[in-house]
Amino acid sequence: LGAQVDRLEHSLQTATRALRSGADEEMVVCALLHDIGDNLAPYNHGQVAAAILRPYVSPENAWMIENHEVFQGYYFNNFIGQDRNERDKFKEHPAFEQTIIFCDRWDQLSFDPNYDTLSISCFRPMLESIFSREPRL
Repeated sequence: LGAQVDRLEHSLQTATRALRSGADEEMVVCALLHDIGDNLAPYNHGQVAAAILRPYVSPENAWMIENHEVFQGYYFNNFIGQDRNERDKFKEHPAFEQTIIFCDRWDQLSFDPNYDTLSISCFRPMLESIFSREPRL
């Protein structure tokens, strides 16, 4: 990541922030697993994570996870010669604002080595609840 926290800590921080903000269980699980494909597919990890989550979460949450990489570009694309507003191509999508909130309030902030992050065990009941759902095809 080029940050002061590893992927696990980043994911736990993102989920902790979502939980502390009052997000529902499904959103917290999405926050926890949003980067799950990053090691295997660094250039399309959102698609990998969405493929795993899609049968168990709402279409809006699956879309958010699939596209969060584009939305994260708002924070750094201008430093690498790319359009920081690339996300605007999705302005008409019903999950556009939700994805901005996800990135702005939770994902982007979750690289803080001093943040009081909850342990993975705190999220286990939520993971079990979401993944015990009947998968949608």
